[in-house]
Amino acid sequence: MVSTGWALPRVVVAAPASGHGKTTVATGLLGALRRRGLTVSPHKVGPDYIDPGYHGLAAGRPGRNLDPWLVGPERVAPLLRHGASVPTPADVAVIEGVMGLHDGAVGRRGYASTAHVATLVDAPVLLVLDTTAQGRSAAALVLGMRAFDERVRVGGVILNRVGSPRHETLLRDALAEVGVPVLGAVSRSVEVAAPSRHLGLVPVAERAPESLAVVAALADLVAATVDLDAVLDLARSAPPLTAPAWDPVAAVGGPASTAAVGGPPGTVAVGGPASTGGPTVAVAAGAAFTFSYAETAELLAAAGATVAPFDPLRDPGLPAGTRAVVIGGGFPEAHADALAGNAALRAELAAFDGPVVAECAGLLYLGRSLDGAPMCGRLDLTARMTGRLTLGYREAVAAADSPVTRAGERVRGHEFHRTVTDPGHGDTPAWRFDGAAHGFVDGRVHASYLHVHWAGRPHAARRLVQACR
Repeated sequence: MVSTGWALPRVVVAAPASGHGKTTVATGLLGALRRRGLTVSPHKVGPDYIDPGYHGLAAGRPGRNLDPWLVGPERVAPLLRHGASVPTPADVAVIEGVMGLHDGAVGRRGYASTAHVATLVDAPVLLVLDTTAQGRSAAALVLGMRAFDERVRVGGVILNRVGSPRHETLLRDALAEVGVPVLGAVSRSVEVAAPSRHLGLVPVAERAPESLAVVAALADLVAATVDLDAVLDLARSAPPLTAPAWDPVAAVGGPASTAAVGGPPGTVAVGGPASTGGPTVAVAAGAAFTFSYAETAELLAAAGATVAPFDPLRDPGLPAGTRAVVIGGGFPEAHADALAGNAALRAELAAFDGPVVAECAGLLYLGRSLDGAPMCGRLDLTARMTGRLTLGYREAVAAADSPVTRAGERVRGHEFHRTVTDPGHGDTPAWRFDGAAHGFVDGRVHASYLHVHWAGRPHAARRLVQACR
């Protein structure tokens, strides 16, 4: 593992609350800095899968998550360093926060908040402020955000949704009084919006041409309204990053000479030279299954697998030689008819006798039906959309042995869905949390609503690859 200090310029884009424009500014910054010829590394605080898709499109490399709850605080800086190093070293890292600056896991005093991550990676904060209906009071708000935790350095502000030149002048003068520089001002008349859905923005993979246009427009907006040189100066004020880079090979317990990631053009081999010697693990991708952390494929490759993406919307069968299947989260409810129409793949998955790991969307896809549309039928359950959002961090205990768990193992994860299954769990559940059973372990299938980050439990990748053999 690399252990010398790295003077990686980095900045955290935060806000007093959700809805102030963090994603607009972070995505636009990534795109604008990349246009300058810089290699930019995109990161997101928290478990969210959708924003990193936009970040990745703007940066030209995978967006990665930094979440102390899911991976442990000791891995956050190493994961930042790893992400900023792969596939090439970055010139600057942009880290988008989550919710308000000091909002984290409920009842944990800011644990897993943007402020917490900013301290873990020792990065200055660029505060995005929605100035709608605010004048001089904006300075008091910024002053309070800066003073609330003296370990967090608010190095500048970007004013968002400014009403007029006079409004901007008033705000700049007020912030000058408290000594916080204004690094940009965005008028409310030039906002760029990406279409949203019941769980947030529509993922990039579902609307690629439109997403490209949105990202380009955000880069234009930030380039025209933000002092990029001042932002870079702020990022360069971060001290050297001394944490060693996270290493997927070390995380799974040793080198694997057969590790490879296969797939369409642009897919990066992350665990070693391309090879077909290791067992093939098929990983669901495409517009219906967009929720995946980049480290999952890296860990599988490091454990000796050949990782082969497949698209349940389009591919008539699993990749040749598939020995195990991973089906992550996404929006199958938005593609139920198309998934139902791929009867050949559904039948193959129903009969597949290798290990299968499914999270959230994968759980729904393995059931008998989703909102009446036939799914794989591998699990005896039905699923339907509801009007209720289930969202939050969870502390779970594995209820049974499976290809990726051992009974009694403790795991931290998160839920994020508006669907329910009937029944809610199998005779052998996958997890127990909040005083109840959840999910299904059925033969070699492990399926539940719980999302986990395998960087926080890398032995899952090793176990799955061993189960293939």
